[in-house]
Amino acid sequence: MAWLVLIAAAVFEIAFALSLKPSEGFSRFWPTAGVLVFGVISVVLLSRTLDRLPVGTAYAVWTGLGSIGVVTLGVLLFDEQLTPARIACIALIVAGVVGLRITGSA
Repeated sequence: MAWLVLIAAAVFEIAFALSLKPSEGFSRFWPTAGVLVFGVISVVLLSRTLDRLPVGTAYAVWTGLGSIGVVTLGVLLFDEQLTPARIACIALIVAGVVGLRITGSA
């Protein structure tokens, strides 16, 4: 169950990060509200997993999944480039997240 909560935390982290661009430096109300709400929910969910998962593993998986999601959605939503080098870096993050999941205690 802790892993599902951690995945949900990563989803909210992705929403948090994607809200930053449309907030235009926190000058637009609704995107700024999204940044705040999504960020708080993400951190609260992450903190709920720390009694069952090692903090290093949980944090690395949270940021790793968030990074993968933001890069992927940045390509789809904001026309960011997807180069072979970026794909290789995403693959390294995926390998790290999977490795931490396999070797971490549940």
